[in-house]
Amino acid sequence: MHSTSITNEFTIYGDKKSGNCYKIQLTCSLLNIKYKWVDVNIMANECQTPAFKKLNPNAKIPLLLLSNGQTISESNAIINYLAVGSELLPTDPFTLAKVQQWQFFEQYSHEPFIAVARFINKYLGLPKDRQQDYISKQEGGHKALRIMEEQLKKTDYLVNNKMTMADISLFAYTHVAPEGGVLLDTYPYIRAWITRIEAYKGYINMG
Repeated sequence: MHSTSITNEFTIYGDKKSGNCYKIQLTCSLLNIKYKWVDVNIMANECQTPAFKKLNPNAKIPLLLLSNGQTISESNAIINYLAVGSELLPTDPFTLAKVQQWQFFEQYSHEPFIAVARFINKYLGLPKDRQQDYISKQEGGHKALRIMEEQLKKTDYLVNNKMTMADISLFAYTHVAPEGGVLLDTYPYIRAWITRIEAYKGYINMG
């Protein structure tokens, strides 16, 4: 797996417990891309400071700051930018569209359930007033996992039989889904997929 054409060192603003931020760390590790990391404490509202809002008016992490001062926000946009020119981002228009299809699925049908359930537990400590929400998010998470499981019965990775940015996008929160009460016991193909990704050269753990 060769590295991308990205050569300038850049800065990532993020939280190492966040799956969306981990996507970027994992992509950089797999592609041997160097970067500077700046921790942002979302629980202390560090995204809401005037200085940070100047970088990202949407006041969210992760954020990529390039050496020329340009910025990119939204995790999947960032990792796709970093992966240009690598084997992780297909150039064939149809295959690229399938990668993006899974990435939109991750943001709209997966992350709002699995990541939010994890946030309620890991970040908030599962307060009583969020327990019903926690349970309902798990139900949505299992729906997303069933769709992934069906695809992974057919192919080793989400798009054909080769790892792409689609897998990086979905792996981030899927492999820690149990931290939000969404257990993976009944998804053998997802568990095998996780093992394959963890075996890649350059793989790093979250955190």
